[in-house]
Amino acid sequence: MSCLQPKLGVFAKDPPSKAYSPTHSLLALGTSPSPFSPRAKIYLFGRARVHRVLQPPTPLPQGTAYRQLAFVNTHSLLSLDTANELSLWDLTTGAQTSKYTYIKVSSLVTDPSLDWAFLGSASSTGDVQVYDLDRGRPVPFRLPNFAREAYPREMLGDRAGVAAMALHPRDIGKLAVGYAGGVVGVYTFKQGVVQRWCEPPPAARGGLKGRRLTNVVWHPSGTFIMGGYEDGVMVFWDAKEGRVVGVRDVYGMVDGTEQKRELVPLGRVKWACKGSNPDDTGLVVQGGWDRNEQKEKRGISFLDLGPTPVYATSSWEVLGGYIKGRGERVVMEMPPGAEVVDYCLIPRQSPHFDGAQDPLAVMAMLSSGELITMSFPSGWAISPTNMLHPSLSFVHPFVQKIGVASLGRERWLGMVEKRSQGEAILKGGKVGNTRRKMVDVRNVILVAHADSTVRVWDVGFGDEVENPGQLQVDVARAVGRFEDVSVCEVHMADGTGELAAGTKTGEVVVFKWGVNKFHGRDAMMAAVEKNPGGLTDISMRAEPSLKEGLQPFVLYEMAQGPISALCVSDVGFIAVGSEGGHFSIIDLRGPSVIYTSAVTDFIAQEKKSFSLKKSSSSHNKLEFPTAISFGVMTLEGDSYSSICCFVGTNLGHIATFRLLPSGQSYTAKPAGFIKTSPDRVISLNPINSETGLPATATGQAVAGLRSNIQTPGVVVAITQSEIRIFKPASNKGASKSFDDQLCDSARVIHPPNLPPSIVCLFGDRTTRAYAIPSLKELGRASLSMLDPSRTLSSVISKTGELIAWNGPSEIAVMPVYGSGKGLPASTDSLVSPERGTPPRPTISNLQWISGTQYVSPTDLDLLIGGEGRPPSKRTVQAAEVERAGYSGGQQQAGGSSSSSSNQPQQEGWGEYLVRQVNERTEKLNFVDDAMMKLQEASSGWAEDVNKTVKEQKRGLLLGGLKKSFF
Repeated sequence: MSCLQPKLGVFAKDPPSKAYSPTHSLLALGTSPSPFSPRAKIYLFGRARVHRVLQPPTPLPQGTAYRQLAFVNTHSLLSLDTANELSLWDLTTGAQTSKYTYIKVSSLVTDPSLDWAFLGSASSTGDVQVYDLDRGRPVPFRLPNFAREAYPREMLGDRAGVAAMALHPRDIGKLAVGYAGGVVGVYTFKQGVVQRWCEPPPAARGGLKGRRLTNVVWHPSGTFIMGGYEDGVMVFWDAKEGRVVGVRDVYGMVDGTEQKRELVPLGRVKWACKGSNPDDTGLVVQGGWDRNEQKEKRGISFLDLGPTPVYATSSWEVLGGYIKGRGERVVMEMPPGAEVVDYCLIPRQSPHFDGAQDPLAVMAMLSSGELITMSFPSGWAISPTNMLHPSLSFVHPFVQKIGVASLGRERWLGMVEKRSQGEAILKGGKVGNTRRKMVDVRNVILVAHADSTVRVWDVGFGDEVENPGQLQVDVARAVGRFEDVSVCEVHMADGTGELAAGTKTGEVVVFKWGVNKFHGRDAMMAAVEKNPGGLTDISMRAEPSLKEGLQPFVLYEMAQGPISALCVSDVGFIAVGSEGGHFSIIDLRGPSVIYTSAVTDFIAQEKKSFSLKKSSSSHNKLEFPTAISFGVMTLEGDSYSSICCFVGTNLGHIATFRLLPSGQSYTAKPAGFIKTSPDRVISLNPINSETGLPATATGQAVAGLRSNIQTPGVVVAITQSEIRIFKPASNKGASKSFDDQLCDSARVIHPPNLPPSIVCLFGDRTTRAYAIPSLKELGRASLSMLDPSRTLSSVISKTGELIAWNGPSEIAVMPVYGSGKGLPASTDSLVSPERGTPPRPTISNLQWISGTQYVSPTDLDLLIGGEGRPPSKRTVQAAEVERAGYSGGQQQAGGSSSSSSNQPQQEGWGEYLVRQVNERTEKLNFVDDAMMKLQEASSGWAEDVNKTVKEQKRGLLLGGLKKSFF
């Protein structure tokens, strides 16, 4: 057997690390080891079904997980695990290209335009080391502990360690280093010293021996620096002078010496730009809320600060007012019972400004191990349907129930829903070249989530997925309430695509494909009276954003306990069983309920000849349906074929119902029952006894009843302890017992070009295949990777694919008659050559005139790597592109007659540096000339003004004299 589906495992005890690249539009998730997946993995997801799984060649140490991920360079991913091992991955090949182990790394800072990674140490040394991403190795360059030198009495022990770092968003030559002791130093690479120290006021930190620093964040323009502390307080400094501008928390300004609230420590904090204007900003804060805060207010806080005032013309009061903000905080609320532990911003285009420029959405990691995506900054939940890879939906939120349907290829290709959605989140990558297998059906998985939504998508055969889209239905909206709605059963008709979902409160919702006549209008709150035991039209409860897709049709309020069995036929019938011991059949042509009864009404009691022990054990348990199936066949003693419904119970009874036309509808009557083993019936499979083909109730089979076409059939029933083949309604037939294990999931499969067989999954995580009709065991396989606690929730498709849980939130899709090989390597490409990193924002002209020394990435390469370091791959590629452009321009100017001798020669590293210096000197000369001309023009204008004023004064004086004498 081979696994054909990527897996995603995120466990509640350790939420995943994550990173998003707006350049490549990719999402990376790093997981933790578990009993089901002992090796930590990195999952990469792009648009549609693009994905790749990264694993190191040698397993990580036991218990090691990935704690930080970052996209670097143009085609690399950087990872840092809990064992302080830094690894570099090639996104093109998926291989680990280099790694290095550090000691007590507390902060990792990268920039998409640099070839360097800065790592701060949490140890008492408190130094900052640098890793060369281009060469894949550490460099000798390091920053010593400047805080210990400046504050020798206060920075003792681990308080001298680095707590957080941040690169200047515009001036790449400055690095803000925050120490656990509470101070922040702004280091300049150009001068090689700490240019300025930022100290919090005593009231905010209780002196230098006060609270610990946890965060350092730059304002997008570099005007301010924010330092976050473990007590939830945020201190803001003027980056130019190091003066405190304001102190606040998520609720407002802090002006007293003692805090009135007990705040939780700050988590991740981002200084985000709203829209494309980097001066219109706000703070995105995780944590920092009051411990006595209401649970629904313990989400992510957005503090709208508004437009940044002009620093040169603003007073300290104006700057302090900017820090105060212009309104109350906006809380992005989390689901009940879960708290956010981390988040990731999803910017639209730019990777700069610490990934916080013009965010499209916020992806939050919850304490339960789930993900939730929200719009920014409103905090409205964003459905992952057709926005994220289907594997991510298993934790968005967790899955409660899965089912499978085998739809015809043509029908599935036509089931593409039309829904109003926002901008796509993942747009990167390209699906690899895979051939579609020549099968006429597509296995469609039905996934019911904890938020009462059901998503439907093609699980595939490890081949090309022609329709990669997902369908979504909202059961809670269809029921008419959003509390206490939990989906426990789902089923879809293979021929018509009609879907039914059953809840634990006893409702059944039926969805049919169609156009939403209420599109764009929210008509859900229209008054609908309760109708216990009856059918209610709920078409007005369609989702306003859904234009065409699976629309709510009718609601059946059975109200007899949780739904225990559900089956939707291809000919307009739905059979429902509940744990309260009731059974109903619905005809969708009315629609109407054509039969409803307690199970005990159509299954007679055991005969008195049974032993008292066996009889009492059966009578003491409530009997309810556990398996339902529809078929067309000739029943025992009949001379004609009819539509039949087969119902299996938890006590091993199998009842048969005969459905006959009656006017414009049908009637259902019990035809008999048999007794199998005294345990739960798992699967009922009607087949043609002559051909072995399925004898299910299809449109073609029902149409043949008019011509009196008879179908000789039998039912293959699988219980927990036996397989039985019998001719309904009362012939017990032949059986085979399972002596050693109980069966948890089973089905008769019809794989292409192979005879039908019975496949069973047992509690010992083995799967076995049996021949029909001999019931001889054909083979078995051990599936030790499966989760033993969830084998009861496994399903088997009609074509022979076993879909089983191998973790809390991951499934494996395995063909029963597979090759025995593992999952082939993904051929999807992640890096798109046309997607390049945009230029990094730089300092403004006013900052340059005021004396700020501009440091380019090339200058930083020289300052950190030294003069002997060869040019990086990025620099070489840029030079090649520049030379190619120059060469193309020369060829166009000179025509085709230009010889190869006129082409520019290969430029060495020294020549490249000389050229760069000359170009910068030339540009500076141009600026100097422009400033001189501006000065000359200003002087001339001042002289002209003085001359004009003197002439006016002289004329005024002479005019007064003339008037006096004449």
